[in-house]
Amino acid sequence: MEATPTAPPPAGDTAPDPAPDQAGIDAERLGRLLGDPGLAWLVGRARQRMARGRPLTGSVTLSDPDASQRRAVERLLGRAPRAGGSLSVRLDTVDAVLRRSGVSPDGLAAAVVALTGPVPLRAETRDREERAWEEVYAPLGTLDAELAPWAERIRADGLVRRLARTPEAAGPLVEAAVCALRALPVSPPMPRAMFAARNLSGAHALDEGTPLAPLVLSGLRSLTGFPDGAGAQWRREAWASAGLLKDDLSSTVLTLNLRGTPPLDRMADAGEPAVLTLRSLTRDTSVAAVPATGTVHICENPAVLSAAADAFGPACPPLVCLQGQPSAAALTLLRGLSAQGAGLLYHGDFDWGGVRIATALGRSVPWRPWRYTAAHYRAAAARVAGVPDLTGPPAATPWDPALAAALAECGVRVEEEAVLDDLLADLGPGAR
Repeated sequence: MEATPTAPPPAGDTAPDPAPDQAGIDAERLGRLLGDPGLAWLVGRARQRMARGRPLTGSVTLSDPDASQRRAVERLLGRAPRAGGSLSVRLDTVDAVLRRSGVSPDGLAAAVVALTGPVPLRAETRDREERAWEEVYAPLGTLDAELAPWAERIRADGLVRRLARTPEAAGPLVEAAVCALRALPVSPPMPRAMFAARNLSGAHALDEGTPLAPLVLSGLRSLTGFPDGAGAQWRREAWASAGLLKDDLSSTVLTLNLRGTPPLDRMADAGEPAVLTLRSLTRDTSVAAVPATGTVHICENPAVLSAAADAFGPACPPLVCLQGQPSAAALTLLRGLSAQGAGLLYHGDFDWGGVRIATALGRSVPWRPWRYTAAHYRAAAARVAGVPDLTGPPAATPWDPALAAALAECGVRVEEEAVLDDLLADLGPGAR
């Protein structure tokens, strides 16, 4: 049984003026006969068939008709419809009534057009729409090659269609997204509102809830390799991976024994951790100086930095903690240190999330592994008891391709806390 469509009936009892090629139609009688609101379902079904290129033959059925719909069919056919829970009408019979009465000499199809307007074939409509969508996506072809896979994915996954619904609305959306992505990533980082004001239609163009925000966020994640996730905090960190910030104070980085400013020097003299904001780092790019050793160690988890401060205090070599995905503040700090000639040594969790963090960091600054190779992982996995299974999709380890293979083979997760003694041994006075 076919679903009941909604076909707009003419206002009141007045039918529209006939089109020039329908001059033989008696518009007034047609309005009274077939334009009855109780027959809107019948006209709609006929129009659907015409749009699909199907003949107006056979029966159409309406389930649960009301009294007005039954009376309208009775007036049209000149007899009461059969009793029952549904209402069936043969389109051939309606066509014959219209021709025989002279209301529509060319039959039902001409009457439907006179009542509801031209009926484009759906195949032609689909072709026009697809051509329009191809024009919408055309600006994606102007993006750099590194965004080509993302552009292909966007064409295929329907994100733009879900955000904009129509080609007319989608065109400006895609053009704005391309404009934004051409300007990303930004360095030094800046507030997202400032970036939007400079590059888009206004400061609020990338606010949460706008259709442009998720499209640009999807593209910039392809640029930066930021991993999948969800939630407000994840979105803030994803934006920050391309240098776009909610503000310049919420992005911070945790450090130990860096020097270069009186506040940092005081904290280093005490051997206590210090928190640097992006604001302080962007206002003074030399806020942290390269240590005498020329080396800065980097860890993923605060527990490592805290244990190092407890164990060695001011004697611990300079240490930076990412606390997960590298923040804009962390990237700004590490870029500055690297530009000044510091060598960066990195260690993170031995799991797929950890190696993604390491890879993301490597896109921004050069680093060498600190006990973060396949050999170190295998040794740790063999001696650490009760380690959890590795979960999530695999990831590459470009600094040591053998590490990804070892992770897949052993299938266990080794967090930094499990190898803390090894890391502290490298930081202690006896190691230097």
